[in-house]
Amino acid sequence: MAAKKIAIGVALIALIGLLAGWLFQRQLGEEIFDRAIEQNFTRDTLADLPDGLHVGLCGTGSPLPNADRAGPCNIIVAGEQVFMVDIGEGGAETIALMGFNAADLDGVLLTHFHSDHFDGLGPLQLFHWTRGASTAPLPVYGPEGVEAVVKGINAAYATDDTYRIAHHGEEVVPPSGGGSEARRFEMRGESAVIYRNGDLAITAFKVDHTPVEPAVGYRFDYKGRSLCISGDTVRSANLERACEGVDLLVHEALQTKLVGKMQQAFADRGNANTAKIFADIMDYHSTPEDAARSAQATGAQMLVLSHLVPPLPNSLLYPAFLGDAEDEFDGPVIVGEDGMLFSLPAGGNEIKRSELL
Repeated sequence: MAAKKIAIGVALIALIGLLAGWLFQRQLGEEIFDRAIEQNFTRDTLADLPDGLHVGLCGTGSPLPNADRAGPCNIIVAGEQVFMVDIGEGGAETIALMGFNAADLDGVLLTHFHSDHFDGLGPLQLFHWTRGASTAPLPVYGPEGVEAVVKGINAAYATDDTYRIAHHGEEVVPPSGGGSEARRFEMRGESAVIYRNGDLAITAFKVDHTPVEPAVGYRFDYKGRSLCISGDTVRSANLERACEGVDLLVHEALQTKLVGKMQQAFADRGNANTAKIFADIMDYHSTPEDAARSAQATGAQMLVLSHLVPPLPNSLLYPAFLGDAEDEFDGPVIVGEDGMLFSLPAGGNEIKRSELL
């Protein structure tokens, strides 16, 4: 009998413990959620940035699956002006997690029209509209062909736009602010200034991503600081000319040795179609070593690698990915990760690196 009472007592204590644990977990969960709201939804990174030129990596991946990397995406801040270069899948969500508001964007610049460089435009233009009651569409700059891309995305979102207006009302989502607006620029030479406002100048320059044409990169100059975004390209002499003297070069990179291993693996399994695709992509991208050579030729202070192929799920793979790149460039070579922010304060020469994720 005594043993039975002890067993019942033990069971009751265990039950009380479970209930207390459940109640505590619920309270803890709510506190964690409240903290996440504060950190991820009400944070205003833009307000905390000093005057200068900044680039945030909101997507360092490629079309190949990588859970930790969105598609190609860069957010550039020059004083109070904010632009994005390319907007791959997941990029719009990543900038929100980094503490940026899509409503603050002054425009998007597309390097070319491979789908992985613009397939995040739909969510981005939606956030630009709904999170700031924008009264004008999101400007999207690009070379010839940008009109067709914007027209297609707008058509895909047209019905959804009507739902947003009907549900939230015109004060929250003004009908004039939905979608994007194409702003095509002309490239008569190898490079051209395509935007100038105050102290900010943006230059587009041609790169070689054959058979993809047109394909460009962008240079940003602001108050004595400068950076370049390569876009997709093999090693480009024109990029090296256009980016001469920049502080920071963000360059795409594909490690052919590792991609070759993937190609062989598919070939060995009888998947000739996928094996051919992996063989094909190696001839119109730059290796980390070539990106480093370009950085050395420009005289850049720092090289940041992005649009990484193959996927790099773990930093232990970085040395194999870099190969001999660090021998080709005198400055630091950084393997880009989503959430990295590089800041170039006005009037100085330092480059500060921080993490926003």
